[in-house]
Amino acid sequence: MSSQAVEDDALVKATRATEALYLVRDTYFPPNPDDKIAKLNAESDLALSLLDSIPPEQRKLPAQRAKYEYLRGKILDVLPDYRKEAEDHLSKAGPNKQILCQLSMLERKMAQGTDNQAELVDESIQHAKEAITLDVKDGNSWYNLGNACLTSFFVTGAWDHAKLLKSLKAYQNAEKDERMKSNPDLYFNSATVNKYLENYERALTGFEAAALKDPGLSAMEEVQKIVNLLDKLDNLLRGHARSKRLASLASSLTAVNLNSSYRRATVDLLSEGLNKAVALIGKVLFFIKHENVAPLYYLACDANQICFVVSVYGIQYDLIKEGDQLTILDPFHRHVNFSWKEKLYQFKSFRVDFIEQMLVNGKALTPHQAVRTSIYAQHKP
Repeated sequence: MSSQAVEDDALVKATRATEALYLVRDTYFPPNPDDKIAKLNAESDLALSLLDSIPPEQRKLPAQRAKYEYLRGKILDVLPDYRKEAEDHLSKAGPNKQILCQLSMLERKMAQGTDNQAELVDESIQHAKEAITLDVKDGNSWYNLGNACLTSFFVTGAWDHAKLLKSLKAYQNAEKDERMKSNPDLYFNSATVNKYLENYERALTGFEAAALKDPGLSAMEEVQKIVNLLDKLDNLLRGHARSKRLASLASSLTAVNLNSSYRRATVDLLSEGLNKAVALIGKVLFFIKHENVAPLYYLACDANQICFVVSVYGIQYDLIKEGDQLTILDPFHRHVNFSWKEKLYQFKSFRVDFIEQMLVNGKALTPHQAVRTSIYAQHKP
């Protein structure tokens, strides 16, 4: 057999071993996660030994060297923790979509616990976008971009609605690739985005799908958290709708000096989605405790005694209290109306992303009252 044939055979074997290694990573979910780590270590040792069997003189040409560096970097990057050695090898391999995606993932690993998290995640997003330009139909590249945007949402404080929308669009593009439909992380992370977008039904469906594909994920815990929140909202809304003190609370709403460009409106006059140049004024009835850090949920009522839910991002925990008067500017209205496990959930909800969107007791909030809540995905994307 010629030396070229031997080299090609060794490279093919190393490539197949690397593919098998990632198949284990993406499809093997034993009850004990340590068993998966042990199997990945064993498979990566095998793949590295096959790669090392290629003599140095047979990896000198640019194409040979690029393939070798890419495979070595990819093998070393299979485990969850960041390894600089993996990054070094991938950086030497030259640009292609697989390498760009791998670098993007590495940058997200590097970002964990550093002072320049946001900067590293921005680099991750850039590499993810570059990978897509090389193959716009590749589901893995879109999935990688979705993960990068979701990570950016978390490391910048879980308040930027636009990053969630970008992440969701990337995941939707990833789902168009049939090869991605076996990936439980795609379903889990997409459901996480829907949870923070308050698309509760889609979030529940997505987490259930992720749990079916990988019971080891915390997907069913996420389902239960959402159901617990919805049940609490439902019970409070039903209880306060019949409350005798609702009329007195609603009548205590006072006039607020508003910019002339805003008109005052009650819930029944608002359409779904964004209501520009409108001010919704309500009285806080209840602070709703739940199992996630953000958003903060409140039950409120307007002057017509219509109860609604307010979800607030990016403010201090104790800033809004029961009995306070809220003025929501340009309110974003969502009418939640769906059934889950034969229970109907029906309520009106308003989302506040920025302190500029809200007055508390007629006063604007100041920048020092804002907070960028530090949140991380349960499953690292």
